[in-house]
Amino acid sequence: MRLKESIDKLQNSGAKVSISAVAKAAEVTPALIHNTYPDIAERIRGVVGKATRLQRDAKHEALIKEKERNRDLRAEVERLRLEAAKLASINLTLMSKLAVYEALPEGKVVSFTSPTIPSR
Repeated sequence: MRLKESIDKLQNSGAKVSISAVAKAAEVTPALIHNTYPDIAERIRGVVGKATRLQRDAKHEALIKEKERNRDLRAEVERLRLEAAKLASINLTLMSKLAVYEALPEGKVVSFTSPTIPSR
C-alpha cells in the first residue's frame, strides 16, 4: 500500500516518477519493486511512458508550429526580395532621368521634343 501512496504523492507533487523515486519514497529497494511487485513496476512504467508521450507530443506540436512559422517567414523574405528588386529598378530609372534633367540647363543634353506648330 505504501508503494501506491508513494506513486500518488510523487504524481501530485509533480516530481519525476520512476521506480527508484517510488522506492525511495516508500523506503524500500528498487529490486523489491521489480521482484515482488511487478504490477506496481508496470504501473510506474506506464506513468513514466505516459509522461514521455505527452512530452514528445508537445515537442512535436511545437516543431510543427515552428516549421509553419518558418515557411511563412521564408515566403515573406521572398516577397520582400522581389519588392526590393523592383524598387531598385525604379530607383535606377529615376536616377537616370534625374541625371538628364540636371544636365539639360548646362547644355550637355539636347531635348528632342517635337516643335510646336503655332496656332493660326
